Amino acid sequence: MAIINQAAKELQVKIVYYGPALCGKTTNLVKVHENVQSAEQKGKLVSLATSSDRTLFFDFLPIEAMAIKGFKTKFQLYTVPGQVIYNTTRQLVLRGVDGIVFVADSQYEKMAENVESFANLEENLRALKMNLAEIPYVLQYNKRDLPEVAPVEYMEFLLNNREVQVPTFKASAHRCEGVFETLNMITRMLLHKYVSQGTSPTG
Repeated sequence: MAIINQAAKELQVKIVYYGPALCGKTTNLVKVHENVQSAEQKGKLVSLATSSDRTLFFDFLPIEAMAIKGFKTKFQLYTVPGQVIYNTTRQLVLRGVDGIVFVADSQYEKMAENVESFANLEENLRALKMNLAEIPYVLQYNKRDLPEVAPVEYMEFLLNNREVQVPTFKASAHRCEGVFETLNMITRMLLHKYVSQGTSPTG
């Protein structure tokens, strides 16, 4: 749930990057952090590293973030660890999530892992009494620059085959391609949600 800071006149919104191990979640956050120039716009990039995986988070205040009822909107960006053994950490990171970016690995050999990770996302949200259908989310098909990638249509069939389809983006995160397009869409969706709900910081 979004957090309202009355003193700072800020609405804090949490976005979680989810997906299988080594799909590019960390790369997305690192590229966003590297390319946001103003120190006033971004917090420190914090890495909670295990021996073989990383969870990252930082605050992000876009230049043109819409003010809702006079409150600036600050986005907090998180990644979850990709490996299954850290599932408890995934659930902790998902607590209070407002929007989700699911990062899928476009390599053919990773399709089963993508599907498994997406099912795990839904399962973890259910454990937190949340429903993915009620949370704004987008899909990023990452690593499109590699040679053995699945067609986008096939990935759509596997991951976006539902009554109401969500926005999808082709990306090559290490080249910073598709990174900001993905982030811009999820932030717009969240801002639209709070505006359309008539969110009132005082209510």
